[in-house]
Amino acid sequence: MKKLLYILLGMVLLSSCKKYLDQVPDDRLTIEETFRTWATAQKFLNNVYLRIPDEFGQRNPGDYNNRGLWTGGCDEADYVWSFVQSNNVNIGNWDSKSGFVGDYWTNFYRGIRAASVFMDNADKVTDLSPELITQYKAEARALRAMYYFYLMRIYGPVVLMGEKPVPVDASLQVPRSSFDECVAYVTSELEKAAADLPVIPRNDEEYGRISKGIALAFRANALMYSASPLFNGNTDMAALKNQDGKQLINQTNDPNKWKLAAAAYKAFLDQFVPGTYNLFKKNNAKGEYDPYLSCRDVFLTDWNPEVIFARPANSLNSRQYEMTPFHSGAPSSDVRGSGGLGATQNMVDAFFMKNGRSIDDPLSNYVATGYSDFTGPNETAPSNIYNQWVNREPRFYVNITYDGSTWLNKSFGNIVTRIYNHGNSGKATGNNDYSPTGYIVRKAQGLGKWDVGGRTLMLIRLAEIYLSYAECVNEADPGNPDALKYVNLIRERAGIPQYGAAGLPAPAGQVAIREAIRKERRVELAFENNRFFDVRRWKIAEQTENGPIYGLNIGSDMPDFLKVVSFETRVFERKHYLFPLPADDVDNDKQLVQNPGW
Repeated sequence: MKKLLYILLGMVLLSSCKKYLDQVPDDRLTIEETFRTWATAQKFLNNVYLRIPDEFGQRNPGDYNNRGLWTGGCDEADYVWSFVQSNNVNIGNWDSKSGFVGDYWTNFYRGIRAASVFMDNADKVTDLSPELITQYKAEARALRAMYYFYLMRIYGPVVLMGEKPVPVDASLQVPRSSFDECVAYVTSELEKAAADLPVIPRNDEEYGRISKGIALAFRANALMYSASPLFNGNTDMAALKNQDGKQLINQTNDPNKWKLAAAAYKAFLDQFVPGTYNLFKKNNAKGEYDPYLSCRDVFLTDWNPEVIFARPANSLNSRQYEMTPFHSGAPSSDVRGSGGLGATQNMVDAFFMKNGRSIDDPLSNYVATGYSDFTGPNETAPSNIYNQWVNREPRFYVNITYDGSTWLNKSFGNIVTRIYNHGNSGKATGNNDYSPTGYIVRKAQGLGKWDVGGRTLMLIRLAEIYLSYAECVNEADPGNPDALKYVNLIRERAGIPQYGAAGLPAPAGQVAIREAIRKERRVELAFENNRFFDVRRWKIAEQTENGPIYGLNIGSDMPDFLKVVSFETRVFERKHYLFPLPADDVDNDKQLVQNPGW
């Protein structure tokens, strides 16, 4: 039954005119006509929802539905095709006139304005109960605040437009608000909205609408960003001031911000866990708990208990085509894709061993050379696998397709993926479709054909909240046992030893725990569009996103294929921590100051 809303929203989002927001009022429908009945007002609200980012459509970032560029735009991955704009970001070949820079700015503000229009007029609807009008106005309020948050994590301090919708033909001359003012507004609005939102949908048809949990998760996330080094006492941003001298990012670190964020996450967990949300867990055919299936199928099981926020209509087909290897000679196009989204060696090396230790730990049992007979979680029989990929933790096999691994879709038998130069998915074989790194991203790949619809795109899940709370409480209250408790809950689900158990010592002290949390976050949330922003808010992107990025020697066959080589030298300057504001907007609004360095 939950599929009904997916069908409803999918039809509205995909078939309705993209320009609907700009056509109200217009020569077809006035505001009064639009909000006279729920039939037309609902279309308007559904188009406010349209701005929720479609994070899987990353080959063509931006556009009307705010597709991301975050996976290929950080040290996790790389796209093989030169037209993909994250490739330009990686080498510093972009500026304030780049298309996606203007797209995010324009489209989130369109969503903000549309939400205000809805809130300003929803009471005029004559055929809807007051209770539902209140709920739908709260949804619009939450969406407006969420869109501000999305703008803030990209551009930093933004322009707060006020409660009333600005006329479409207005010539605005307004300055940016400070980041702290933006956070105060967003968190207050989300709190107001949450008061009138349901904890769970009223019925199956309303899955996908904004809930109380979604609003409060975004509220906590905004507070965490506010506490993070990029926005909290960042003296590198001292020059970011309005024309009247107003400082837009505070210059003195405020430790209390971490306490506010930690309290918001703790309140979320106390309110919603375990009653509303739980970590997804799954048993195998024998009835035994299976960490591999649990970590894999959390993305394949729509509306499972871990899902907090999901987008029904999305570019899943596009992402699955990128993750399905070329598989030359395969018996069906269902198992032939491009493999064009390659995981970096940097990311591959971040996954733990099955004993829960990093590969650079002398006790990890990591072997850098040679081969072993090994049966992976998706395999039915042992095969000769390069030792670097043997005995890794379950999440490695969920996330990474490596040379010699068996493909997920077994409808046409066991297909072994070979990524070396002349292998069935190699550079020489695939022509323009091959992995640029020697590995292929696998996370969220379905078990059937790649050209499939009907699944949701998960944008926030409980595991992220656990790790965010762990980070915030470690910064706010060093020594608080909750920091490792919530990291260990993630590790337990992943089937690896918890810190402080099974011979794995617990990290001691705030700095060591911080490092453990960041490592866990990198692995658990790999390819979920978090790391692009994490390394920026932590102010470590000048190290992680700058310089050589590594993969395998894809232009060679075995054994030279296995050599780790630098495939790209990336460029990250200090100015890249924030996107520039679009050049046209800065030119037109004389009060709008540009971000430093642009």
